[in-house]
Amino acid sequence: MAKRDYYEVLGVSKTATDSEIKIAYRKLAIKYHPDRNPGDTEAEAKFKEAAEAYDVLHDSKKRQQYDQFGFDVPGGGFGESPFGSAGGFSMDDIFSMFGDVFGGHSGGFSGFGGSSRQAPKYRGADLRLKVSLSLQEVATGVTKKFKVRKDIVCEHCHGTGAENGNDTETCPNCHGSGVEIRTQQSIFGMMQTQTACHVCNGEGTIIKNKCTHCHGEGIVKGEEVVEIKIPAGVAEGMVVNVPGKGNAGKHNGITGNIQVYIEEEPNDTFIRDGQNVIYNLLLDFPTATLGGQVEIPTIDNNKVKIKIEPGTQPGKTLRLRGKGLPAVQGYGNGIGDLVVHISVFVPKTLSKTEKKAIEEFRESENFQGDITTKHSIFENFKKLFS
Repeated sequence: MAKRDYYEVLGVSKTATDSEIKIAYRKLAIKYHPDRNPGDTEAEAKFKEAAEAYDVLHDSKKRQQYDQFGFDVPGGGFGESPFGSAGGFSMDDIFSMFGDVFGGHSGGFSGFGGSSRQAPKYRGADLRLKVSLSLQEVATGVTKKFKVRKDIVCEHCHGTGAENGNDTETCPNCHGSGVEIRTQQSIFGMMQTQTACHVCNGEGTIIKNKCTHCHGEGIVKGEEVVEIKIPAGVAEGMVVNVPGKGNAGKHNGITGNIQVYIEEEPNDTFIRDGQNVIYNLLLDFPTATLGGQVEIPTIDNNKVKIKIEPGTQPGKTLRLRGKGLPAVQGYGNGIGDLVVHISVFVPKTLSKTEKKAIEEFRESENFQGDITTKHSIFENFKKLFS
């Protein structure tokens, strides 16, 4: 496969600063990181490709040579990058070389580490909940309480997994390092690989006497009442992530998250349209004809009066600015509007007196419809709203 230009790989210009190159690489590394794309060979290839580009462009000397010669730099060229498929470099090697991009250490992601490997932190699984919200709750935001059954820290051993505080010993297999190093012959010579110790799972210690309550896991099943704050403006299908409220991690590891899936309850009064809400106002014929004031509800359970102009036609819309829904956590355009859609009620049954009056109105020029259609305004109403 042909190698791509390093600037193209990182998505930066040839005049990009060191800071811009570092930021661009960080975004790609996070996007294509194997932890986020398990089993995705294409993502892993892009991850390594970005690492190779960063290796060259963040080094002023290498960058100068690349700008001058491209991949054909004297002495072998960048085409012989250690990150190629035959280079023998592992994902750990990449992070040990570029750890500064991820906050100054190479262990920023689970499962990877540099030479100063630390004991792994087990992460508890995430929980998923559904919450059904009324339109009023969506408008204001709401705090919901849930009784959640989940993994919690074992109170007997305080999460250590050991019956007593001193019931652990250094792993005899890795001697506390947490890793196993294997040496094997390859076509490139002797190569070493480093993996987590299979005896202690990379912790460096083993438990001699396991806790009788959690059987050495450091977690047990339990219940917890969790308060979850749902921000205003959420919509059907959105997911609110609540950090640190999920399952506890083994051996005092990292607590997982709760992912709250949003559902919206049907509303008998309003229809939601993004940040706007639509209200269908059914006017009686006299008010539509003569005009006046009518009172309509708002999503905050209040009422407002609006002015109806004489001769208001069905299908007209009025807009009350700022009476709709807010943008969720600032993503959007302020607060939406309350859009009032005008309908006019047309009676289906009339008394003889009413029918006679309507027939008299029909003959008046003011009650004649569009000249082209030759239909009365009543007939137009019936077609649209019957």
